[in-house]
Amino acid sequence: MDLFDTLKARGFVADCTDEAAVRKLFATEQTTIYIGFDPTADSLHAGSLVQLMALAHMQRAGHRVIALVGGGTAMVGDPSGKTELRAMLSNEQLEANKAGISAQIRRFIDLDGERGIMVDNADWLLGLNYIQFLREVGRHFSVNRMLAAESYKIRLEKGLSFIEFNYQILQAYDFLELFRRYGCKVQMGGSDQWGNIVAGLDLVRRLGPGEVYGLTSPLVMTASGEKMGKTAAGAVWLDAERLSAFEYFQYWRNVTDADVGRFLRLFTFLPLAEIESLEALTGAEINSAKEKLAFEATKIVHGAEAAEQALAGARAAFAGGGQVDDIPTHQAILPRPIVDLLVDCGLCASKGDARRQIKGGAVKLGDDKARVDDPNMVIGPEHLDADGSVALWKGKKNTVRIVTG
Repeated sequence: MDLFDTLKARGFVADCTDEAAVRKLFATEQTTIYIGFDPTADSLHAGSLVQLMALAHMQRAGHRVIALVGGGTAMVGDPSGKTELRAMLSNEQLEANKAGISAQIRRFIDLDGERGIMVDNADWLLGLNYIQFLREVGRHFSVNRMLAAESYKIRLEKGLSFIEFNYQILQAYDFLELFRRYGCKVQMGGSDQWGNIVAGLDLVRRLGPGEVYGLTSPLVMTASGEKMGKTAAGAVWLDAERLSAFEYFQYWRNVTDADVGRFLRLFTFLPLAEIESLEALTGAEINSAKEKLAFEATKIVHGAEAAEQALAGARAAFAGGGQVDDIPTHQAILPRPIVDLLVDCGLCASKGDARRQIKGGAVKLGDDKARVDDPNMVIGPEHLDADGSVALWKGKKNTVRIVTG
């Protein structure tokens, strides 16, 4: 199976500007491919995993990959998929965000400067002469065509700022710059980036000049129709400071049966034959496939040691095996209201969420999982086990041990 067929079989291909040409390109020469990641936060989240895994597959197949960290475009803000203007970030926050996501990208690709390169578009965008840029680049963009793009049409209903209107031109210029500097011939991105990618292709063909291509991946939704990477508590962050390795493991362990095979293809490097065997499991046996998905996904993002600990913690908490020490803990000073503890340890997004979970019967306390019915309950030393800790539960699959000390 060649690279393009592998990408299709794993679910990475939504649209391609010229499938026959891209298939031939991947099969006959070392190709340079790029994907951009704007540093709008100090961590990427699970929504970025498709693009990160796509880059990793490209590099493993022998191609050169470029991870573009958009220090310049993040100052503008991509309106694609957004209903309102993004918050303007300070230079200090942008630098911190770039450092955070750059470290995460390194877990997926080898940035050796040859087969894997990281660039920041601030290096060429911030020094542009505005009038000269408009004359040389801006004149190739049709306002009518830009307004017809879905990303702009959605925003026009609520108001599209002039700064956002420039985003497509800047992303297109990125492609031109990477083509000139590195001979980059392929831009990849999510399907919501199709309009921006096509604009870049057109610009390179006009000013490069050269033949370049675009390839998009689907925006992944769960079988229930929800956006992949979102939970009731918020985004599934790749940073362990935002979301522990155990919680990350549990996210994948708790996917629905219908999503297991698809997610194994997209978010692990397991051979397709092994994935087919795992997704064929039924009944209680499907849990072993979910555990494999969770372990492999966690290993890629957090490392093998963290994945082993998360696996042991999950087995200790939910299957009666493993070490209790591997269950995530939260240190607290008691007595403390239970709604505060639920928020502090990350089981609930807010005090309001905590009260709703309690009223819904989802919150339990202790190894015997005694149901908590009173949202005004205060957890004190009397609730602790002999080892000075107590398990706090939300639902059947989310737990944290509250410890003092």
